[in-house]
Parts: sequence; structure tokens; C-alpha cells
Amino acid sequence: MGLLNLLIKDPLTFLLLAIPLLYSIIIHELAHGWVAYRMGDPTAKYAGRLTLNPLKHIDPIGTAMLFVFGFGWAKPVPVNLQYIPHARLGLILVSSAGIVANLVFAFLAVLLLRLLSPSPSESTGLFLYYLAQINIMLASFNLIPIPPLDGSKILMGFMPERLQYAFSRLEPFGFFIIIGLLYLGALDPVIHLFSSIILALIALLLS
Repeated sequence: MGLLNLLIKDPLTFLLLAIPLLYSIIIHELAHGWVAYRMGDPTAKYAGRLTLNPLKHIDPIGTAMLFVFGFGWAKPVPVNLQYIPHARLGLILVSSAGIVANLVFAFLAVLLLRLLSPSPSESTGLFLYYLAQINIMLASFNLIPIPPLDGSKILMGFMPERLQYAFSRLEPFGFFIIIGLLYLGALDPVIHLFSSIILALIALLLS
């Protein structure tokens, strides 16, 4: 269900969902730029993207898709691997950064839920629940190895250059491939698998 329908039917749940969703996406992108900057690439900094200001990250089409269909995106943070001494390592670490940021947020949300147990307030409990679920979903979705998702770039970091080039040529069509597979439900088992692995890791860390 798109956020627009949720806003009309249940404004409180809309706020509890929209705020963590918005900032989970922003922090995902910010993490890419921050790691690239720490590795020597100032592109994101010069573009003003190392900020939590939503106006610097919001993509109009991605935001509209989010409100109407419940699926959207932020503007990708610009990265120039030519600034990074070890480009292959840079590609892997920069691409992993957004996923790691989502995993950290998911872990902290589950940890807080456990610490507040057995009786967090209803709004606090819902907020932390949505925060955990959203970040697990974002991490799982971005692990899918289809360009331009992060999983494809992590995979490319381990490929020979010839295969990297061939794989990167899928990127202009990747969005349509992803939308088609989502529509058909073909990605559901993959997302479920990654989500299960992430939940198992969080449970292991909290045990």
C-alpha cells in the first residue's frame, strides 16, 4: 500500500512509518558518500550530499513512487573511484556502506525494543518495529545483485575487469528489470532469504 493511502486512512501510522523510512533511505545514501570521502573521494562532499538535510537527497520521481506505490528511492550519491587509490576495494566498501548503515539501524532498533521490553509505549514500540523492519528490508533489497543495486557493485568488485564491463552494461536496463521482477514476485524469495539471514545475525549478536 502506498504512503498516500496510509496517510488518508491512518495518519499516525503514516508518521511512524514515513519518518524512519525517509531517514533510513537518506542515511543509506549518506553512508556511501561518507565512506567514499574517508577513502579520498571528495565528490559527495563538494555536491553537498554529506548531510542529513532531506532536500539534498530527495528524488522527485522516487518520492512520488514511494507515496503512490510504497516503493521509491533517493538521489544516488555521486562517487568517483578515480580518487580512491585502490578502486576495486573502494567499489566494494563504498557499495557496502549503505547496507551496513541499514544493518546497524536495524540492530539498534531491535536492541532498544528488547531493552524496553516488556512494555514500551505503543508509539515507541511501533516506531522501533517499523525502523527495524524498514532497515532490514532496505538492506535485503540492496543486496540483490542486479545493477544498479549495491549488491551488483559489491559483486563487480570481485569480478575481472572484462566481466565488470559486461555486467555494468545492464545498468541502464536494471530499473526496468527490477520493477518487472518485483511485479512478478520473482524477487520475493531472494528478499525473504536475505531478511532471514539478517534476522538470524541480529538474534545471534543479541543472544
